[in-house]
Amino acid sequence: MSLFTFTRAPVQPKRNAGAWRHAADGRKCRRSLTPFTQIFRTAKQKSRKEKMMSNLQRCTFNLQRSTLQRREFLYGLGSSLGALALTDLISKDVSAKDAAGPLTPKPPMHPARAKAVIMLFMEGGPSQVDTFDPKPELKRLHLKESTRTKGLATGKRFFVGSPFGSRRVGEAGIAMCDQFEHMADPEVADELCVYRGCQAESLNHPEALLHWNTGSRLGGDPAIGSWMTYGLGTQNQNLPGYVVMTELALPQAGATNWSNGFLPAYYQGTRLRSQGSPILDLHPPAYRTREHQRRALDELAMLNAEHLRQHPEHQDLAARMESYELAYRMQTAVPDIVELNSEPQHVLDMYGLDNQETQAFGRQCLMARRLVEQGVRFVQIFSGGWDSHDYLERGHASRIASVDKPIAALIKDLKRRGLLEETLVMWTGEFGRTPDNNYRGGVTSLGRGHNVDAMNMWFAGGGTKRGATVGATDEIGAEAVECVHPIRDVHVTLLHLLGLDDNRLTYFHGGRFKQLSQFGGEVIQELIA
Repeated sequence: MSLFTFTRAPVQPKRNAGAWRHAADGRKCRRSLTPFTQIFRTAKQKSRKEKMMSNLQRCTFNLQRSTLQRREFLYGLGSSLGALALTDLISKDVSAKDAAGPLTPKPPMHPARAKAVIMLFMEGGPSQVDTFDPKPELKRLHLKESTRTKGLATGKRFFVGSPFGSRRVGEAGIAMCDQFEHMADPEVADELCVYRGCQAESLNHPEALLHWNTGSRLGGDPAIGSWMTYGLGTQNQNLPGYVVMTELALPQAGATNWSNGFLPAYYQGTRLRSQGSPILDLHPPAYRTREHQRRALDELAMLNAEHLRQHPEHQDLAARMESYELAYRMQTAVPDIVELNSEPQHVLDMYGLDNQETQAFGRQCLMARRLVEQGVRFVQIFSGGWDSHDYLERGHASRIASVDKPIAALIKDLKRRGLLEETLVMWTGEFGRTPDNNYRGGVTSLGRGHNVDAMNMWFAGGGTKRGATVGATDEIGAEAVECVHPIRDVHVTLLHLLGLDDNRLTYFHGGRFKQLSQFGGEVIQELIA
């Protein structure tokens, strides 16, 4: 016998069972209710509905509270009395900045030598000994065995003499590869400050590119152009403060090279495409007028502003709202800059737009001049194809031919318009090249490997020395030996020329104040006029 006895509960009558009756034909239908019963039932249903809605709201509130993000919880702790006092002190400074707008021009931290930067980035790593640091000793050692062990290459190695000649140009006697025809013009050469003492840190392209452009090899940090617009704002509120131009293929590591990182999204670089319309959807559809766009943006701004009021800690929303407004303003401002029909024919020819080989880079250099002329703070142009592990002569000769004339035209044009003194033009790659190479597949391949111990770059205008060569490498160009500095010191120097102090240009993130140089650096005084 079971220890437990189960009994069936009595069947309860159905609710409102009396409200049903059977019609004469056997169909079941609802019995007519008295007016009092109808009123009572309606009130009861209404009360039940209100109670259910109240429970739903309470559940929703509890759900929202239970799913609060950690940052929202910490943000809420600011309601204490002591935190309120601190918040009030901070808000007096923050509110003044916000009222002016994140990209409003800001005064420099000290007297600036430059107002804008045009960085010409030769992606892949141009060879220093085949451009602006010729080494006659390599000619003598050509194809002889090398005992060097540094670099990525392993196995048997041999020295590679430069396939190009070199000469000294201009009154200053700047050493330059003979493939540079237009830059050898004294009007250009005497404006250059060639620096041979820089050293990189990473031998891998993506890491080296990120290190050059963001100060960190790991990615996720703000780009140098983002730091500059964060510190100085932009002089033209109808254009981005930071513009990037690439070839059809993006550089390695992609858009991370011009990311805003942990800075607010206002400071991210804006990429102009190399083919077709520089910016997609630059022109609205024919059926949509400017007035219609304006009304749509106003309504969207009203909805976003209400959400931002409830969640003031969400900075991305404010940045997104500003990007909508900037895009609207750009539809009017950008076409006047990217459409070059207003330029005289001799200017177009000077930049090489009449030649297929120089047309793409020449167009970008001309747009760079027009952008800084209109108040854009930082313009960066990438030119790929400089990674010459083999076929060095063919590869570098082709790349030099594509950039030589446009770069010379850019410097001349800025100089003639009185812009070179306040515009810093810079030419660089992510690292240098080795004086030797390894046997590739058992074949003597005339190329060069990656080299972090020596690289060259040059500057023009923006407070740098004119007609100068700073630093030096050893007799074969393998390692910098004079005025040696890491890349972070070049970053600090660029900021200094723009009136910014790397140690003061910081942003609180991840529990500490962060800066472009990561942990500080020094200004390379030898570069400054």
